[in-house]
Amino acid sequence: MNKQIVYTEQAPAPIGPYSQAVKVTDASPAGMLFVSGQIAAELAPKGDIKAETLKVMENIGAILKAADMEYSHIVKSSIFVKDMTDFGAINEVYGQFFDNQPPARETVEVARLPKDVNVEISVIAIQ
Repeated sequence: MNKQIVYTEQAPAPIGPYSQAVKVTDASPAGMLFVSGQIAAELAPKGDIKAETLKVMENIGAILKAADMEYSHIVKSSIFVKDMTDFGAINEVYGQFFDNQPPARETVEVARLPKDVNVEISVIAIQ
């Protein structure tokens, strides 16, 4: 397996023993990218879930770009949210990043997230 660590200063640095993303280049013609959960710590816990979700998706976009990928390469995403009543607002922002054929996804309500954020999103992309 050819594993490449992807890092960009355009997204928050990891706050623990993990990488922003890992690209496996021998898994498909150009590779698979596993993006760690992204948060918007600088915006939490103010409660503006749309602003927080937008920043998270922008962080994901920066990491995708650093790996020579884009949102259309995402095949799977996982959303973790502190309050499921924010589901509609999150969908409103998240959906703006996918014109058609959105990725498979699950959304899970959790008790607490790192840095007390309200939403965290991780993705898997294939090129």
